Amino acid sequence: MAGERSTTFWPLFDLVVRTPRLELRLPREEEFGDVVALVDAGIHDPETMPFFIPWTDVEPRRRAWEAAQWMWRHRANWSPDGWTLTCGAFVDGQPVGMQDLGATHFSAVRSVETGSWLRQAHQGQGLGREMREAVLHLAFSGLGAEEALSGAFEDNLSSLATSRAVGYEENGEARGHRRNGAGRTIRFRLGREAWEERRRADIEIIGLEKCLHMFVGPTD
Repeated sequence: MAGERSTTFWPLFDLVVRTPRLELRLPREEEFGDVVALVDAGIHDPETMPFFIPWTDVEPRRRAWEAAQWMWRHRANWSPDGWTLTCGAFVDGQPVGMQDLGATHFSAVRSVETGSWLRQAHQGQGLGREMREAVLHLAFSGLGAEEALSGAFEDNLSSLATSRAVGYEENGEARGHRRNGAGRTIRFRLGREAWEERRRADIEIIGLEKCLHMFVGPTD
């Protein structure tokens, strides 16, 4: 009963994107510890840093606090004018990584940006691509996006390969802050037409009608 009440006032909890291999959905608070455990188990080679903010370098206790704050923060600050959907990726009911989808003034601009990470033990199995295709289906098919943006440091080969595999095209480059230095980043863009050419018929979106207004504002 308590869970039913929570989805009434926060219908994002009912939103699920399901593929034959995984589900994307918001982690519940009781699952935050499982998400933190994935990071503790390792999500990248410690000699490299794939993220602009080196949050995986933080000592484990503080990192756990900040991970919870990060998930709470995006929910607390949610607005149709600026939102970030922080989905967990679940395989057989167990989390394996996180997949984000964010936008600013989405109802007018119809542009989204994605970000993700995956536990090392689950990398190299095609799950990173499956996560990306799932969230792109939500963006384009569910929300009516016109473009999706992404980017990665030039040595993050798995992320670059995923972007290219699902149809993104290079859209420029920049220098980004990296630990105590800087690195070259490659930017990517996927337009609706290119996505339509590769869209999958086996991805299901559940519960979007209840929370669509949270993404695009009032619909009537």
